[in-house]
Amino acid sequence: MMHEMSLAENVLQIIEESARTQNFQRVRIVVLEIGKLSAVEPDAMRFCFDAVMRGTLAEGAELQLIETPGLAVCLACGTEVEMQEQYGLCQNCASPRLKITAGDQVRVKDLAVV
Repeated sequence: MMHEMSLAENVLQIIEESARTQNFQRVRIVVLEIGKLSAVEPDAMRFCFDAVMRGTLAEGAELQLIETPGLAVCLACGTEVEMQEQYGLCQNCASPRLKITAGDQVRVKDLAVV
């Protein structure tokens, strides 16, 4: 859960910086894209988000999570494969030489503000 707490604190920093530059007072909805390979537990993220946002301009904001797929390119055969976990084998040639290209990040996709 320390991973999710740190991510929630980073989200708050992004929100506060956006509030300074875009001049808004409250956040109603925060939409996060969470990659399948990011090792983020959605329930833990919700819990940490609520705890970190207490007493801030995002207190009580709804957290919407969108899971993005994990993708990798096989360095042996060049096939793009979908990944369910960090390590695996190419579904085309069974090589373990995969380079992750998507799904290992967490990103603030959108904010609904007042």
